[in-house]
Amino acid sequence: MKTKTYAGIPDEYAKLDTSKIVLIPVPYDGTSTWQKGANKGPEAFLEASENMELYDIETDSEVYKNGIYLAAPVTLNATPEVMVDAVHQETKKYIKKNKFVTIIGGEHSVSIGTIRAFNEVFQNLTVLHIDAHADLRKSYEGSTCNHACAVYEASQSTNLIQVGIRSMDIQEKSVMDVDKTYFAHEMATDDSWMDSAIDQMTENVFITFDLDAFDPSILPSTGTPEPGGLFWYETIDFLKEVFKEKNVVGFDIVELCPNENEKSSDFLAAKLYYKMLSYKFQNEDAEENYNDTYEESNRLGNYKKFDEDEDY
Repeated sequence: MKTKTYAGIPDEYAKLDTSKIVLIPVPYDGTSTWQKGANKGPEAFLEASENMELYDIETDSEVYKNGIYLAAPVTLNATPEVMVDAVHQETKKYIKKNKFVTIIGGEHSVSIGTIRAFNEVFQNLTVLHIDAHADLRKSYEGSTCNHACAVYEASQSTNLIQVGIRSMDIQEKSVMDVDKTYFAHEMATDDSWMDSAIDQMTENVFITFDLDAFDPSILPSTGTPEPGGLFWYETIDFLKEVFKEKNVVGFDIVELCPNENEKSSDFLAAKLYYKMLSYKFQNEDAEENYNDTYEESNRLGNYKKFDEDEDY
């Protein structure tokens, strides 16, 4: 990675020990099945972020002053299973430091590792999956860690809520909970979907945001664009309410497949990330010292405990 700090912020706001937020880049594109290039997404995202105004008008805030630490990228030329494990371990390491952990991909298989880490920590976790595709295959092309399997594990172990879906295989119907799935064609004519989705969430929410959820007219640079997607204001209105009403514990943004001749998608991804942080921290004092300890009460008992993991 060429970038030394997120968005070029001053070093005083980019140190691990004083930052509330951690950003982990995962430039991985090992399982994409159509357009390749998501491995270049994190770099394009960071470059666009350096050209973004850091004052958010809507929240009247400069969220970067809470501290955003840019972690070393998870770079592995390995099997999807090895990559998922590495992302899982790296994510868990920073959660244990009591950081608000965010991830920028890379393609959607990286989310298997991030979701696994958050589910090991936070009780009664809801995974809010915003995407064009259902991603509910148990395995695909010989791997359970394919991008087409991104939320299968979450469907079995968390409260999975899917928003914006408009493409899937018929076999995924046997896994999908249709009562917690908000299809794009229904959302287009039913304004109640936002309240309904939020009502079905538990208190702790992790968001996995595949950028192909957006309509390709506003974000064409993604690996598998689908017509009929979300637009900017309806998306951030929904996210604003989620952050307001629930405890969002972290999020990832994936599937930016940059095009050298089309930079608006990179900038939209950068703006989305910063907007989500602004919603999370808008009511917190940016100058308040961060408590670098892990809350014991957050532990979830159905997985191996952190204190068994000597590497942390």
